[in-house]
Amino acid sequence: MDSKLGLAALVRLQRLRRHAAGQAAGAPSGDGRLVEVTDFGSNPGALRMLAYRPAGLRRGAPLVVALHGCTQAAGGYDRGCGWSDMADRAGFALLMPEQQRGNNGHLCFNWFEPGDTARDMGEALSIRQMIGHMVERDGLDPARVFISGLSAGGAMTSVMLATYPELFAGGAVLAGLPHGAARSVAEAFSAMGRPAALPASTRGEAVRAASGHRGPWPRVAVWQGDADTTVHPGNAEEIAKQWLSLHGLANAAPEETVGAAGHAQQVWRGADGGVRVAVHRIPGMAHGVPLNPGRTEGRCGVAGPYLLDVGLSSTHAMLEFWGLETAGAALPEMEVIPPGAAAASDRARPEAPHAASGRPGFPPMDQGLLSHGPGAVIAKALRAAGLMGR
Repeated sequence: MDSKLGLAALVRLQRLRRHAAGQAAGAPSGDGRLVEVTDFGSNPGALRMLAYRPAGLRRGAPLVVALHGCTQAAGGYDRGCGWSDMADRAGFALLMPEQQRGNNGHLCFNWFEPGDTARDMGEALSIRQMIGHMVERDGLDPARVFISGLSAGGAMTSVMLATYPELFAGGAVLAGLPHGAARSVAEAFSAMGRPAALPASTRGEAVRAASGHRGPWPRVAVWQGDADTTVHPGNAEEIAKQWLSLHGLANAAPEETVGAAGHAQQVWRGADGGVRVAVHRIPGMAHGVPLNPGRTEGRCGVAGPYLLDVGLSSTHAMLEFWGLETAGAALPEMEVIPPGAAAASDRARPEAPHAASGRPGFPPMDQGLLSHGPGAVIAKALRAAGLMGR
């Protein structure tokens, strides 16, 4: 038997066993409105495909892909963020890939595993197959495909934007990490605890090396709470540097605004005036998705663990950023900060009222651990995960 073929067969067999294990363990099923699709491709990453198609959806509609965080399921993430509700309002199809416990015990997308994060391999290819299936089956617009995700789902969003940049018009990373931040569990915890401050060119090169694509590049928004003790807030800057490099804006000055409760926004525009990169920082917010729960104008979703009521709907804001929002203002009125004025971080900020009761991702880490450096973080987290002896 050819060695390469034999290795591929072994990998595929391992994936099938993982899939069966996940099913036997009672892997989460779609909640409410999501429908499972099983015939979308070879599925080398052994993920589940859950989708929502609004009644009367027109041909040529956009597609939004949403990736849940660890310990979460697609259905709960949909209900919390209000994605299918917004699909009805704004007229887009919704794809929500779901991790299985046989692949990852914490239900994290494996954003740090080389076999799951390379183009045409593992989980990245499974998600690519799901997108292709929906675009073809439902007659969607291949030029209007967008992706977002929280935590491990945010890091996997970075993976998808890097490995298939030609596929996406835009993306949004919530409490995630830049592509190339880790290639192992230990490196993942290190990057989560305190990311390396790398040059924008280095961050950008990690994306360029992930595919043969050389532009145009997706527009990307980054969302981060400054009280996050699971994914260090410095990762937001590293993600921004990655995409600023690709858009040729690494040395450009951003427009800065501050809104209600100190919500700080930075945007970088291209030559045509369109926003290419945006960074949103939420003061006092822990690890999770910023929400303004409810069903009235400017609201959607339901608050819960890692789904945090901060009076600001990131779901609306993401859709507006992508040009899909049609159902009410997403953001409160913003105050423009003139160049040279005090940065938003220097302004008075409230205590952290938006802390989550727990954190999706790897085993919980507290701020005290972070103050002792990444080594302590990694050691404790690996022990908690059963990956290191006590």
